Amino acid sequence: MTVHVLFENEDWMPPLRRALADRGLEWVEHFVDGGVIDLASLPEDAVYINRMSPSSHTRGHQAGVVYTRELLGWLEATGRRVVNGSRAFTLELSKVQQHASLEAFGIRTPRTIAVIGNADPREAARQLPAPFITKHNQGGKGLGVQLFEDHESFDAYVEAGRLEPSPDGVLLLQQYIRPVQPFITRVEIVDGRFLYAIRSSTEGGFELCPADACAIGDSMCPVGGEAEAQTNEGEARFQLRAEITAADPLVRQYVAFMATHRLDVAGIEFVEDADNTRWTYDINGTSNYNGGVEAEHGLDGMGAIADLCVRLLQTPAQQGLHRVAAR
Repeated sequence: MTVHVLFENEDWMPPLRRALADRGLEWVEHFVDGGVIDLASLPEDAVYINRMSPSSHTRGHQAGVVYTRELLGWLEATGRRVVNGSRAFTLELSKVQQHASLEAFGIRTPRTIAVIGNADPREAARQLPAPFITKHNQGGKGLGVQLFEDHESFDAYVEAGRLEPSPDGVLLLQQYIRPVQPFITRVEIVDGRFLYAIRSSTEGGFELCPADACAIGDSMCPVGGEAEAQTNEGEARFQLRAEITAADPLVRQYVAFMATHRLDVAGIEFVEDADNTRWTYDINGTSNYNGGVEAEHGLDGMGAIADLCVRLLQTPAQQGLHRVAAR
Protein backbone atom coordinates (compact mmCIF):
# COMPACT_ATOMS: atom_id res chain seq x y z
CA MET A 1 0.00 0.00 0.00
CA THR A 2 0.88 3.65 -0.37
CA VAL A 3 1.16 6.47 2.17
CA HIS A 4 -1.02 9.49 1.41
CA VAL A 5 0.03 12.79 3.00
CA LEU A 6 -2.59 15.49 3.54
CA PHE A 7 -0.85 18.86 3.93
CA GLU A 8 -1.16 22.59 3.31
CA ASN A 9 2.28 23.99 4.18
CA GLU A 10 5.02 23.17 1.69
CA ASP A 11 7.72 24.45 4.05
CA TRP A 12 6.99 21.63 6.52
CA MET A 13 7.26 18.81 3.99
CA PRO A 14 11.01 18.27 3.25
CA PRO A 15 11.84 16.48 6.57
CA LEU A 16 8.88 14.12 6.16
CA ARG A 17 9.79 13.43 2.53
CA ARG A 18 13.32 12.54 3.54
CA ALA A 19 12.11 10.23 6.30
CA LEU A 20 9.68 8.39 4.02
CA ALA A 21 12.29 8.07 1.27
CA ASP A 22 14.91 6.77 3.70
CA ARG A 23 12.58 3.89 4.54
CA GLY A 24 11.82 3.11 0.93
CA LEU A 25 8.14 4.02 1.21
CA GLU A 26 5.97 5.15 -1.67
CA TRP A 27 3.82 8.18 -0.97
CA VAL A 28 1.39 10.56 -2.63
CA GLU A 29 1.03 14.18 -1.54
CA HIS A 30 -2.30 16.00 -1.46
CA PHE A 31 -2.22 19.76 -1.03
CA VAL A 32 -5.48 20.40 0.80
CA ASP A 33 -7.37 23.68 0.49
CA GLY A 34 -10.91 22.45 0.00
CA GLY A 35 -12.12 19.77 -2.38
CA VAL A 36 -14.86 17.28 -3.23
CA ILE A 37 -15.76 14.09 -1.34
CA ASP A 38 -17.91 11.54 -3.17
CA LEU A 39 -19.50 9.70 -0.27
CA ALA A 40 -20.68 6.90 -2.59
CA SER A 41 -17.09 6.00 -3.44
CA LEU A 42 -14.35 4.26 -1.47
CA PRO A 43 -10.96 5.86 -0.79
CA GLU A 44 -7.81 3.96 -1.68
CA ASP A 45 -6.79 1.35 0.87
CA ALA A 46 -3.74 3.11 2.21
CA VAL A 47 -2.22 4.85 5.22
CA TYR A 48 -3.17 8.53 5.43
CA ILE A 49 -1.12 11.10 7.37
CA ASN A 50 -3.02 14.17 8.54
CA ARG A 51 -0.65 17.17 8.41
CA MET A 52 -3.35 19.87 8.38
CA SER A 53 -2.53 22.60 10.89
CA PRO A 54 -4.98 24.70 12.93
CA SER A 55 -2.90 27.72 11.87
CA SER A 56 -3.70 27.04 8.20
CA HIS A 57 -5.87 30.14 8.02
CA THR A 58 -2.75 32.29 8.42
CA ARG A 59 -1.66 30.95 5.03
CA GLY A 60 -5.11 31.38 3.47
CA HIS A 61 -6.11 27.72 3.80
CA GLN A 62 -9.02 27.70 6.26
CA ALA A 63 -11.09 25.81 3.69
CA GLY A 64 -8.57 23.00 4.02
CA VAL A 65 -9.34 22.73 7.72
CA VAL A 66 -13.05 22.26 7.02
CA TYR A 67 -12.38 19.82 4.20
CA THR A 68 -9.96 17.75 6.29
CA ARG A 69 -12.42 17.54 9.17
CA GLU A 70 -15.01 15.92 6.89
CA LEU A 71 -12.48 13.84 4.97
CA LEU A 72 -11.08 12.20 8.11
CA GLY A 73 -14.53 11.05 9.19
CA TRP A 74 -15.12 9.53 5.76
CA LEU A 75 -11.74 7.78 5.72
CA GLU A 76 -12.31 6.28 9.16
CA ALA A 77 -15.88 5.23 8.35
CA THR A 78 -14.51 3.22 5.42
CA GLY A 79 -11.89 1.54 7.62
CA ARG A 80 -8.85 3.41 6.36
CA ARG A 81 -5.84 3.95 8.62
CA VAL A 82 -5.28 7.61 9.50
CA VAL A 83 -2.34 9.01 11.46
CA ASN A 84 -3.95 11.63 13.72
CA GLY A 85 -7.51 11.01 12.68
CA SER A 86 -10.77 12.73 13.51
CA ARG A 87 -10.49 12.64 17.32
CA ALA A 88 -6.94 14.01 17.22
CA PHE A 89 -8.00 16.71 14.76
CA THR A 90 -10.97 17.71 16.90
CA LEU A 91 -8.64 18.26 19.84
CA GLU A 92 -6.13 20.14 17.74
CA LEU A 93 -8.76 22.55 16.43
CA SER A 94 -10.23 23.39 19.84
CA LYS A 95 -8.28 24.41 22.90
CA VAL A 96 -11.60 24.33 24.79
CA GLN A 97 -11.82 20.61 24.12
CA GLN A 98 -8.12 20.16 24.82
CA HIS A 99 -8.41 21.73 28.26
CA ALA A 100 -11.61 19.88 29.14
CA SER A 101 -10.08 16.55 28.12
CA LEU A 102 -6.79 17.20 29.92
CA GLU A 103 -8.54 18.22 33.14
CA ALA A 104 -10.82 15.18 32.99
CA PHE A 105 -7.68 13.05 32.68
CA GLY A 106 -6.17 14.59 35.80
CA ILE A 107 -3.64 16.80 34.00
CA ARG A 108 -3.45 20.32 35.44
CA THR A 109 -4.31 23.21 33.08
CA PRO A 110 -4.61 26.97 33.62
CA ARG A 111 -8.11 28.25 34.34
CA THR A 112 -9.64 29.12 30.98
CA ILE A 113 -12.79 31.01 29.93
CA ALA A 114 -14.23 30.78 26.41
CA VAL A 115 -15.97 33.86 25.01
CA ILE A 116 -18.28 33.07 22.10
CA GLY A 117 -20.60 35.13 19.91
CA ASN A 118 -21.88 38.43 21.28
CA ALA A 119 -20.62 37.86 24.82
CA ASP A 120 -18.59 40.79 26.16
CA PRO A 121 -14.94 39.73 26.66
CA ARG A 122 -14.37 42.63 29.08
CA GLU A 123 -17.09 41.37 31.39
CA ALA A 124 -15.88 37.77 31.06
CA ALA A 125 -12.34 38.82 31.92
CA ARG A 126 -13.53 40.06 35.31
CA GLN A 127 -13.94 36.40 36.29
CA LEU A 128 -10.15 36.02 36.13
CA PRO A 129 -7.62 37.75 38.35
CA ALA A 130 -4.92 39.72 36.57
CA PRO A 131 -2.54 39.03 34.98
CA PHE A 132 -4.20 36.94 32.28
CA ILE A 133 -3.69 36.21 28.60
CA THR A 134 -5.85 36.01 25.51
CA LYS A 135 -5.45 33.32 22.86
CA HIS A 136 -7.28 31.81 19.91
CA ASN A 137 -9.31 28.64 20.35
CA GLN A 138 -8.18 27.52 16.89
CA GLY A 139 -4.63 28.67 16.91
CA GLY A 140 -1.15 27.26 16.79
CA LYS A 141 2.11 29.24 16.79
CA GLY A 142 0.93 31.32 19.74
CA LEU A 143 -1.67 33.11 17.64
CA GLY A 144 -3.70 35.74 19.45
CA VAL A 145 -1.65 35.45 22.63
CA GLN A 146 -1.43 38.74 24.50
CA LEU A 147 -0.55 39.30 28.15
CA PHE A 148 -2.56 41.81 30.20
CA GLU A 149 -1.35 42.90 33.63
CA ASP A 150 -4.69 44.47 34.57
CA HIS A 151 -8.31 44.58 33.41
CA GLU A 152 -8.21 48.26 32.48
CA SER A 153 -5.53 47.73 29.82
CA PHE A 154 -7.59 44.85 28.39
CA ASP A 155 -10.69 47.07 28.30
CA ALA A 156 -8.76 49.70 26.36
CA TYR A 157 -7.39 47.03 24.00
CA VAL A 158 -10.88 45.75 23.22
CA GLU A 159 -12.39 49.23 22.86
CA ALA A 160 -9.64 50.23 20.42
CA GLY A 161 -10.67 47.32 18.18
CA ARG A 162 -7.31 45.61 18.52
CA LEU A 163 -8.59 42.22 19.72
CA GLU A 164 -7.77 39.75 16.97
CA PRO A 165 -10.56 37.18 16.41
CA SER A 166 -9.98 33.45 16.27
CA PRO A 167 -11.03 31.92 12.93
CA ASP A 168 -13.72 29.88 14.70
CA GLY A 169 -15.07 32.88 16.64
CA VAL A 170 -14.02 31.54 20.05
CA LEU A 171 -11.80 33.79 22.17
CA LEU A 172 -10.01 32.33 25.18
CA LEU A 173 -9.14 34.19 28.36
CA GLN A 174 -6.65 32.28 30.43
CA GLN A 175 -4.91 32.43 33.78
CA TYR A 176 -1.33 33.55 33.20
CA ILE A 177 1.26 31.16 34.58
CA ARG A 178 4.43 33.15 35.11
CA PRO A 179 7.31 30.78 34.32
CA VAL A 180 9.99 30.33 36.95
CA GLN A 181 12.46 30.60 34.05
CA PRO A 182 11.74 32.24 30.66
CA PHE A 183 10.89 29.11 28.68
CA ILE A 184 8.16 26.58 28.04
CA THR A 185 8.66 22.84 27.50
CA ARG A 186 7.33 20.78 24.63
CA VAL A 187 7.16 16.98 24.93
CA GLU A 188 7.27 15.06 21.64
CA ILE A 189 5.48 11.70 21.48
CA VAL A 190 4.92 9.45 18.43
CA ASP A 191 3.06 6.13 18.34
CA GLY A 192 2.93 5.87 22.12
CA ARG A 193 6.67 6.46 22.50
CA PHE A 194 8.32 9.44 24.16
CA LEU A 195 10.92 10.94 21.82
CA TYR A 196 12.31 13.93 23.73
CA ALA A 197 11.45 17.22 25.41
CA ILE A 198 12.55 20.58 24.07
CA ARG A 199 12.65 23.94 25.85
CA SER A 200 11.58 27.05 23.93
CA SER A 201 12.59 30.49 25.15
CA THR A 202 9.75 32.96 25.78
CA GLU A 203 12.00 36.02 25.87
CA GLY A 204 10.71 37.41 22.59
CA GLY A 205 7.05 36.44 22.90
CA PHE A 206 4.76 33.45 22.64
CA GLU A 207 5.04 32.35 18.99
CA LEU A 208 7.07 29.26 19.78
CA CYS A 209 6.92 27.04 16.70
CA PRO A 210 10.12 24.94 16.81
CA ALA A 211 10.12 24.05 13.09
CA ASP A 212 13.01 25.02 10.85
CA ALA A 213 10.63 26.68 8.41
CA CYS A 214 7.57 28.66 9.48
CA ALA A 215 5.54 31.41 7.85
CA ILE A 216 7.27 34.78 7.48
CA GLY A 217 6.60 36.87 10.54
CA ASP A 218 6.82 34.07 13.09
CA SER A 219 9.51 35.79 15.10
CA MET A 220 10.07 32.84 17.42
CA CYS A 221 10.83 30.37 14.62
CA PRO A 222 14.54 29.81 14.03
CA VAL A 223 14.45 30.63 10.30
CA GLY A 224 16.19 33.78 9.13
CA GLY A 225 19.61 33.60 10.60
CA GLU A 226 21.39 33.34 13.90
CA ALA A 227 19.66 36.34 15.47
CA GLU A 228 16.25 34.67 15.35
CA ALA A 229 17.63 31.33 16.54
CA GLN A 230 19.15 32.81 19.70
CA THR A 231 17.96 34.51 22.85
CA ASN A 232 19.20 37.88 24.02
CA GLU A 233 21.89 36.08 26.02
CA GLY A 234 23.16 34.30 22.92
CA GLU A 235 21.82 30.89 23.90
CA ALA A 236 19.98 28.72 21.42
CA ARG A 237 16.28 29.55 21.54
CA PHE A 238 15.37 25.85 21.30
CA GLN A 239 17.29 23.35 23.45
CA LEU A 240 16.93 19.73 24.49
CA ARG A 241 15.75 19.05 28.06
CA ALA A 242 17.68 15.83 28.49
CA GLU A 243 16.67 15.52 32.15
CA ILE A 244 13.07 14.80 31.09
CA THR A 245 12.70 11.12 30.17
CA ALA A 246 9.98 8.57 29.48
CA ALA A 247 9.88 7.81 33.22
CA ASP A 248 8.77 11.35 34.10
CA PRO A 249 5.28 11.12 35.69
CA LEU A 250 3.86 13.89 33.48
CA VAL A 251 5.28 12.27 30.34
CA ARG A 252 3.65 9.00 31.36
CA GLN A 253 0.35 10.84 31.77
CA TYR A 254 0.74 12.36 28.31
CA VAL A 255 1.39 8.95 26.74
CA ALA A 256 -1.71 7.49 28.44
CA PHE A 257 -3.78 10.55 27.46
CA MET A 258 -2.76 10.17 23.82
CA ALA A 259 -3.69 6.49 23.81
CA THR A 260 -7.11 7.26 25.29
CA HIS A 261 -7.82 10.07 22.81
CA ARG A 262 -6.27 8.38 19.76
CA LEU A 263 -3.48 10.85 19.13
CA ASP A 264 -0.69 9.17 17.22
CA VAL A 265 1.57 12.23 17.01
CA ALA A 266 1.69 15.22 19.35
CA GLY A 267 3.89 17.86 20.88
CA ILE A 268 2.35 18.73 24.26
CA GLU A 269 3.45 21.93 25.99
CA PHE A 270 3.70 22.84 29.65
CA VAL A 271 5.09 25.68 31.76
CA GLU A 272 6.53 25.51 35.28
CA ASP A 273 5.72 28.17 37.87
CA ALA A 274 7.74 29.39 40.86
CA ASP A 275 6.45 26.47 42.96
CA ASN A 276 7.68 24.01 40.29
CA THR A 277 4.07 23.16 39.49
CA ARG A 278 3.67 22.14 35.84
CA TRP A 279 0.71 23.46 33.88
CA THR A 280 -0.21 21.91 30.52
CA TYR A 281 -1.73 24.36 28.08
CA ASP A 282 -1.45 23.16 24.46
CA ILE A 283 -1.53 20.04 22.27
CA ASN A 284 0.04 20.24 18.80
CA GLY A 285 -1.00 17.34 16.59
CA THR A 286 0.78 18.65 13.51
CA SER A 287 4.10 18.42 15.30
CA ASN A 288 7.23 19.83 13.68
CA TYR A 289 10.77 19.27 14.85
CA ASN A 290 13.80 21.50 15.20
CA GLY A 291 16.56 20.28 12.90
CA GLY A 292 19.36 21.88 14.93
CA VAL A 293 18.33 20.18 18.16
CA GLU A 294 17.81 16.84 16.43
CA ALA A 295 21.16 16.98 14.60
CA GLU A 296 23.02 17.85 17.79
CA HIS A 297 21.53 14.99 19.79
CA GLY A 298 20.94 12.31 17.13
CA LEU A 299 17.13 12.55 17.19
CA ASP A 300 14.62 12.10 14.36
CA GLY A 301 10.98 13.03 14.94
CA MET A 302 9.90 12.65 11.32
CA GLY A 303 11.72 9.34 11.23
CA ALA A 304 9.48 8.16 14.07
CA ILE A 305 6.41 9.18 12.05
CA ALA A 306 7.74 7.30 9.02
CA ASP A 307 8.41 4.26 11.24
CA LEU A 308 4.78 4.45 12.38
CA CYS A 309 3.72 4.32 8.73
CA VAL A 310 5.89 1.24 8.21
CA ARG A 311 4.19 -0.47 11.15
CA LEU A 312 0.72 0.43 9.92
CA LEU A 313 1.44 -0.79 6.41
CA GLN A 314 2.30 -4.16 7.94
CA THR A 315 -0.80 -4.26 10.17
CA PRO A 316 -4.08 -5.76 8.88
CA ALA A 317 -6.59 -2.96 8.43
CA GLN A 318 -9.27 -4.57 10.56
CA GLN A 319 -7.00 -4.25 13.60
CA GLY A 320 -7.27 -0.49 13.27
CA LEU A 321 -4.78 2.29 13.69
CA HIS A 322 -5.18 3.16 17.30
CA ARG A 323 -3.46 0.31 19.09
CA VAL A 324 -1.09 2.68 20.86
CA ALA A 325 0.71 1.40 23.95
CA ALA A 326 3.24 3.13 26.18
CA ARG A 327 6.69 1.63 25.82
